[in-house]
Amino acid sequence: MDAIQAPKPQPRFSKTQPQRPYLLQPYLYRARNLIDRFFNKIKQCLRVVTRYDKLAANYLAFIKLASIRIWLLANEPTP
Repeated sequence: MDAIQAPKPQPRFSKTQPQRPYLLQPYLYRARNLIDRFFNKIKQCLRVVTRYDKLAANYLAFIKLASIRIWLLANEPTP
């Protein structure tokens, strides 16, 4: 009785087909990175993560306050 054999893995890109160039746009990557880091800083505020506020207006107001705090800390002059 013959054993069942697993299929051979196919290469991700075939050697006969030309590979597509990776299109990296540095300005988009930089902007996305800044936005990701900003949201990670916002998520450090427990009130934002758990959403204690019942009203959307209060929640948005706290997000604005947290954003202002992050901006002030980032632009604070160093002694």
